[in-house]
Amino acid sequence: MQVAAVQSFPGRAAAVPKPRVPARAEDGPWHAEAVCRRDEAGLFFAPSKEPTAARLSREEAAKRVCARCPVMVACREHALLQPEPYGVWGGLTAAERRVVLARMRRRAAELRQAPGAGPIAAAG
Repeated sequence: MQVAAVQSFPGRAAAVPKPRVPARAEDGPWHAEAVCRRDEAGLFFAPSKEPTAARLSREEAAKRVCARCPVMVACREHALLQPEPYGVWGGLTAAERRVVLARMRRRAAELRQAPGAGPIAAAG
């Protein structure tokens, strides 16, 4: 993973992973419309050793940018399908995406269990 340093607050440089998303519109049509393309990457990716209060504030600011983005849903779907391990994508933090993915896996497992396939039905 390539990393670019970005100054996010005085005295601390952010180690910002370069996004794995295509940079050209022809690689992914939604990327060209993303509002975040015009914002500083440091808003969407955490600096190393970022204090909790600063992280929460930065994440909320990033989510406000996402909230007004016309391609937020496509961005979120991309981040969940990749899955993107860092940063705010589609209005969700990495931790929030992990929760969503866990719920999706749990729901998929529930759906795979056909009614009547349990041990009681087998003993029938």
